[in-house]
Amino acid sequence: MRAEVPDLPLATLRGVGQVDLQNNIWTSACFVVALLAAGWRFALFGLLGAAVGTAAAWFLGAARESVTTGLEGFNGTLIGVALVLYFEARWITVLLVVVGAIMGSVLTSALKTLLGPHDLPGLTAPFCVVATIMVVGGPSYERVWRGHTLAVPPSATSPGTTVTFTDLWQGLLNGVGQIFFQGKWYVGLIFLIGLAIAGWRVALAAVASSAAGILVAVLLGAPAADIGAGLYGYNAVLTGIALCGTFVAPTTLGLLYALAGVVSATVLTAFVGHLFEPVGGHTLTWPFVLVTWIFLAAVPAFSGVRRAST
Repeated sequence: MRAEVPDLPLATLRGVGQVDLQNNIWTSACFVVALLAAGWRFALFGLLGAAVGTAAAWFLGAARESVTTGLEGFNGTLIGVALVLYFEARWITVLLVVVGAIMGSVLTSALKTLLGPHDLPGLTAPFCVVATIMVVGGPSYERVWRGHTLAVPPSATSPGTTVTFTDLWQGLLNGVGQIFFQGKWYVGLIFLIGLAIAGWRVALAAVASSAAGILVAVLLGAPAADIGAGLYGYNAVLTGIALCGTFVAPTTLGLLYALAGVVSATVLTAFVGHLFEPVGGHTLTWPFVLVTWIFLAAVPAFSGVRRAST
């Protein structure tokens, strides 16, 4: 039986905030403002993906609470933002976002069935799967790939590992914004304000995780331009938010556990980027998903770490 949705637009809006694991309508509204600051197409296509994913889940009969809290729409949000970035604002992109958001909705439910017995969330895995399929397959379709070339990281045009102060402070904010594929520091700042609206702890976790990601990247000698663009920060930010209070209790040992996850996600970022280098090195949020799954699956084996109460 279909879930009754008293306010589908509100559920769609909440889906935007759930990208960062936040069920706060004002945080979601602030995120939409950030996307508008980045460009109207990001806000429009992000909301389109969220709306289609939410509506598809409702139509197929997903649980009411899951629909109304935005848990069925956040993967669609990222699908919309990613595809308009890769394929631009065209009619074929609208079609791809609609199809991709529906696919993401089905994958979301499939992962609930597969991962539910292990108490693991699906996170942004549906988005990663859909976006990877479409980006890898895109060059095979002339109407999709017309006029496009493979994307390259900032370091391709600005090589070198000498990090400036500008790289550091912009990278700190871009690490928050790149969750939504945005590399402008002021857009990242608006996203951070949205997180602060949800709670100072989550905002602090985001900033600390972004900083930790930068530190690890600098110590390992990652390209300075990529650090400044936030490419080594956003998976760390999502991992930090997930493991610091959202899914793992923020005890002293829990915080160290979250830090280990943040470091792992940062290191894995380079691996995934090189793995996908033949198709442009689209890291997406794979490091966040893989690291968070592993760290959450390991929690029951550690007496000093426990899951957060829900």
